[in-house]
Amino acid sequence: MTTPALQFSDDQAQAWDSIADLLAANGVNLTDALLTPPMGDSSAVMAVIGKAGSGKTLLLAELTKALKEAGVSIVSGDWEGKRKKDRRTLAVLAPTNKAAAVLRNRGVPATTIHRILYTPVYDPEYERIAEWLAGEGTRPEIEGLTDVALDRAWASYQINTSVPAALAAAGLRGSDFITGWKRREDPLDIGFIDESSMLDQKALDDLKEIFPTLVLFGDPAQLPPVQGTGGMVFEKLPEKDRLILNRIHRQEAGNPILDLAHALADPSVDFYKFERLVAEAAAKDPRVVLAQRVESDLMARSPVLVWRNATRIRLIHAFRGAYGAPEDALIPGEPLICDGIELPMKHRKKRLDLEARGLIKGAQVIYRGPGSKPGFSKLWVMGAEEPQLSAASIVKIEKEGEEEPFIPYAARMGAAFLHGAAVTIHKAQGSQWDTVQVFAPDIEVAAKMGRSESGQPLWKRLAYVAITRAERELRWVVRNRLARPSGPLGVDDLHMPAAELKLTVQSDED
Repeated sequence: MTTPALQFSDDQAQAWDSIADLLAANGVNLTDALLTPPMGDSSAVMAVIGKAGSGKTLLLAELTKALKEAGVSIVSGDWEGKRKKDRRTLAVLAPTNKAAAVLRNRGVPATTIHRILYTPVYDPEYERIAEWLAGEGTRPEIEGLTDVALDRAWASYQINTSVPAALAAAGLRGSDFITGWKRREDPLDIGFIDESSMLDQKALDDLKEIFPTLVLFGDPAQLPPVQGTGGMVFEKLPEKDRLILNRIHRQEAGNPILDLAHALADPSVDFYKFERLVAEAAAKDPRVVLAQRVESDLMARSPVLVWRNATRIRLIHAFRGAYGAPEDALIPGEPLICDGIELPMKHRKKRLDLEARGLIKGAQVIYRGPGSKPGFSKLWVMGAEEPQLSAASIVKIEKEGEEEPFIPYAARMGAAFLHGAAVTIHKAQGSQWDTVQVFAPDIEVAAKMGRSESGQPLWKRLAYVAITRAERELRWVVRNRLARPSGPLGVDDLHMPAAELKLTVQSDED
């Protein structure tokens, strides 16, 4: 057996060995750290499948660590250095900024799928700093950058292993050191894809063009892609290539949120029995709350999760009204969701720059105030390695029963945004928040409709995805009421270290 000293469960150990065999067949031997060039043009896809708490992320992290120790180069998407002959590479990818940030917070050097498709072109002078940080060159002397600034860059890189983040710590902006973007021309090697339940077949086919060896990590109990057909991509793989993790490690640690998530697998549990289980858990553990109202303080950074668009729109307008937001403008601190980039092809470079900075469809963003040009906004991209930017913005605030959204202000073209105080459970996949509010009346409606999704009751899939977005506290909201905010909306909390950005119902600035 080739597992590391870390104690794995039997199913994790079996998955490790199967993946190790797959890698060895492609020239990466974890047993003796022997790397050889890949043989032929064959491709292989394997999947690690398990519910929340089954140890998928632990397995992914340990495999990444072992590959790095074996000499495989980790490609992050921000800078790759000089291409070496016979170099073997690994990229750890996630569909969204938030999902990638969850992995990075656990020490895994992850980036988004989109970011790996395009690579930055660095100014040659600043590329010397990147080479030094990556251990491929000596400490440079750069005009205008002090030793103190370089020391800050070095310290940042030791923590984040991100060249752009390190250069930002030295006082540089992306426009200082990135001169453009180019479509990846050379294929990579090994790809680990987290949250692969969000992939559709086209996305998988695109990844297979870049990575001859792919390992997907996914949760079969989540919701399949909205635009996809036929369920999740890993369900179509041959049985021998689907590695199932059954043991629930975090549940054994006494996590009431995971207990509730796995109770949904019981066919005898209907919606009303499930709500009784929530009430029982809330009576015994403060990490579960049977809430009588939605907390507006939390909505500023952690959206309420709903099923229906009508509910989402009503809650957004209630949130804006509670904070006294005017109809014709945003106030600093309002949450937004990127709805795509609306730029013509002649502005392709700008589109790539915005997307590489994290403004991809579905990105969670905080409005910081108006930009220096008309129609521009100062933004904070949640989960991005370099979160602050200014961009031409088109902000749309939908109105219930009206086809056309209300637009408080807009540039002629740029990044499009919807309000983010409430989001659908489908769009929440791949994200996690310290505290999550789930709007239970919506899930009750889904239960009464009796709809199914990929062979399972829809309400159960909705409930499962929603409650597993919570890292620490689940608030199961049972009434259509909104609490008044405890203070004005602001952005001071955005500059706190990640470890201090904890949401509470008392204040959004704790």
